[in-house]
Amino acid sequence: MWRSVTAVVVLAAVSGCTVQTAGTSGPSGTSAEPDPIHISTAPVETPDDPKLPSPEKPAQPAKDDEATKPPAPPPKVLWARGDQGRDVREVQARLRQIAWFFQAPTGTYGPATVAAVKGFQGKRGLPQTGQTDSVTWRRLLNMTSEPGKWELYAAGDQPAAKPDPRCMTGRVMCISKTSRTLRWMIDGRTLSTMDVRFGSQYTPTREGRFNVTFKSRHHVSTLYDTPMPYAMFFSGGQAVHYSSDFAATGYNGTSHGCVNVRDEAKIAALFAQVRSGDKVVVYW
Repeated sequence: MWRSVTAVVVLAAVSGCTVQTAGTSGPSGTSAEPDPIHISTAPVETPDDPKLPSPEKPAQPAKDDEATKPPAPPPKVLWARGDQGRDVREVQARLRQIAWFFQAPTGTYGPATVAAVKGFQGKRGLPQTGQTDSVTWRRLLNMTSEPGKWELYAAGDQPAAKPDPRCMTGRVMCISKTSRTLRWMIDGRTLSTMDVRFGSQYTPTREGRFNVTFKSRHHVSTLYDTPMPYAMFFSGGQAVHYSSDFAATGYNGTSHGCVNVRDEAKIAALFAQVRSGDKVVVYW
């Protein structure tokens, strides 16, 4: 009999069953026949059993934050084609300092300004938009200096200076050397404004309060043999008159002491309104 039990145990071990240990006493606690051997047919669970839950997988590393960030917004556009004003004039003046803009500043962002900005951007590896954005402006600031008044207004068009107190009454040509402008005023009201230029340090335009002594529409200088159309004389041989040289070369030249006007249409209209005896005030 023990041989058969041994055989059963061996068979159970081989088949993967669980063997329950036999008891050593009967129900009465006295020595008796051993309890029958019970063989469980339930499968033995092992660590390799595929039915066991698999160990928890390690957490995947988070994706790189930089890769998931949205692209940076483009730089802010400050000035572009069609814009006008003093800021545009400064852009042009700064570009002119470094030989990208070859005209006198106008304060209007036109084709010449677009082309100059594109050239500046391309030279520095920036997108060639022709618009002055915040990045382009910062580079331009770093390469240039603050433009002076006459850089900004190299061709004129500067704002007229505040009128001298002597200009606030009557009919007066109010001429400022500071802003290089002439205001035609009647009783404190400005009717027209125009660019003017003056004599050199060797032939300066006199300052003070004067009166128009006479007018000469087709005057020619007897001293310099040069035309002085629409001449309105106020101090000896000094007069307010149209200058074709001023119209052609701007502030690159000077007069012989007269007050030159560059806009022929404006001085023609002024000549028609001014009378002999009207005031002329030349001041800083």
